[in-house]
Amino acid sequence: MKQTVISLILIAMIGWAVYHFLSTSNTEPNEEQTPVVYSNTEQENGEEAEPAAETVPDDTVGITRGQIAPDFELQTMDGETVRLSDYRGERVFINFWATWCPPCRAEMPDMQKIHEDGEGKVLAVNLTHTEKSPDDASEFAKELGLTFPILMDTTGDLAEQFNVVAYPTSYMIDSDGRIQFVAMGAMNYDMMRRELLRMK
Repeated sequence: MKQTVISLILIAMIGWAVYHFLSTSNTEPNEEQTPVVYSNTEQENGEEAEPAAETVPDDTVGITRGQIAPDFELQTMDGETVRLSDYRGERVFINFWATWCPPCRAEMPDMQKIHEDGEGKVLAVNLTHTEKSPDDASEFAKELGLTFPILMDTTGDLAEQFNVVAYPTSYMIDSDGRIQFVAMGAMNYDMMRRELLRMK
């Protein structure tokens, strides 16, 4: 009897240790934990500091702050060809998203408001290669009354080029074609507008 009680206690302790280890080592972020990464300002004591100084050459093309965003060409849902370079001279808000991603869906109405404000150009790049059907984005756009250009990344090449590893991911590009802000995770209207207006 004594051995049975000791065995049960040992099994319970081992089970608790395994459960505790698994629950604390889970590093997969859920939707609420998806971080927003700001690349145009530094955070100091909870307050935003001035943007860090530019440290890249004038002609560097890349996907980090201060670099010229790589040019690309994609088709819209309506078959129109859109190039990023067509928007040089304007502030551009590029957003990588999918219909199956709840945070992506949640920020779309705010992106529509940004589009209607006219403070910058919104280009929503649908990760079409991850959708169940190529028509999913079109149906979603109709449902929400979205009127900004929705580009179709059917191969995933553009998402790979822009290192999209979280959904949604957004890039803010100034009128010179330089990346000034990168966010991984959903943003709200105030954040979108603030970052757009900070750029020239």
